[in-house]
Amino acid sequence: MASQHLRPHATLQHASELAYTAKRVARRGRGILASDESNATTGKRLATIGLDNTVENRKQWRELLYTAPGLGQYISGSILFEDTLHQSTADGRSFMSVLEKQDIVVGIKVDSGLQPIAGTDGETATQGLDGLSERCAEFYKMGARFAKWRAVLKVGDGCPSSTAILENAHGLARYAQICQDNGLVPIVEPEVTLGPGDYSIERTAYESEKVYSHVFRLLNEYGVMLEGILLKPNMILPGLDAPVPSPEEVAEYTVRTMKRTIPAAVPGIHFLSGGMSEEEATLNLQALQGHEGCPWSLTFSYGRALQNATLNTWAGKPENVKAAQDVLVALAKANSEAQLGEFKGPHPVPGGGRILQALRLGGAGK
Repeated sequence: MASQHLRPHATLQHASELAYTAKRVARRGRGILASDESNATTGKRLATIGLDNTVENRKQWRELLYTAPGLGQYISGSILFEDTLHQSTADGRSFMSVLEKQDIVVGIKVDSGLQPIAGTDGETATQGLDGLSERCAEFYKMGARFAKWRAVLKVGDGCPSSTAILENAHGLARYAQICQDNGLVPIVEPEVTLGPGDYSIERTAYESEKVYSHVFRLLNEYGVMLEGILLKPNMILPGLDAPVPSPEEVAEYTVRTMKRTIPAAVPGIHFLSGGMSEEEATLNLQALQGHEGCPWSLTFSYGRALQNATLNTWAGKPENVKAAQDVLVALAKANSEAQLGEFKGPHPVPGGGRILQALRLGGAGK
């Protein structure tokens, strides 16, 4: 006799649609354009090219990204910030319709940012569960079909702590449950972030295995249908002060970590680019494809690795829009080829170094 506490996936109203959407986004040769930066974060990036953080400048930047000709050949989904979901191009087309015309599934960032966890060494938890069900229902009505919630765990002395792991695993699981109940495929993002220090690649692998194991235990306890989620983890990298490993070494530790912790039911693993350079992110992605026995699509959900060079090429000048879009599509194409194991180079943005990504606390930055 079945337990009354079980939450059979067959009872999910959107079960078949969730599985379809997850497979559609995770299909081979495609990845996700992560363009869900908050207004505050976008403002910091615009400042690097001398632009003020205004609604119009942010809208022009997003329009450049979403209207790039041919982007849909390589990008299957795009994550939007909530404000962007309501915006339109200069000629009156909604950003959502522009993406859908390119066969790009629209996703939405639903967390409200990071807050410090009391009693820890600067560790954070992600906020945003209050009112999430109502918001997800509204986003689904508007046409969004997947969502994103980012949890960040750092490596250091005593970190990640059990407190931070359990708090963030709970948040991710509850978020995923709420999303699925409202028809949205949840991107589960437990990021063991690339940070300062000379800690080894073995240390990152160990901490990542521990984090992912707790996350999937909670996902199962909350009755989340794994066929209807996508995972957005970090690649396994040493600290920023350690020597940069080869793509082959990164792939070896990353695939091993995934095989030890991620169930085969998950259709797609979309790696974040974190602090990697554009070229490093592409080469590491390609190296992952050389490992056999992986039941998931190993692909990408890149933000800075697709946007940084594009932004610098644009420089806020209308006459540079086409050149900037060409850079974006070339980067998307390079990573699409890497996902298929077919990238031969040269890379559109060669070289470059790693960066330390500052964690912004205090909400979503509206």
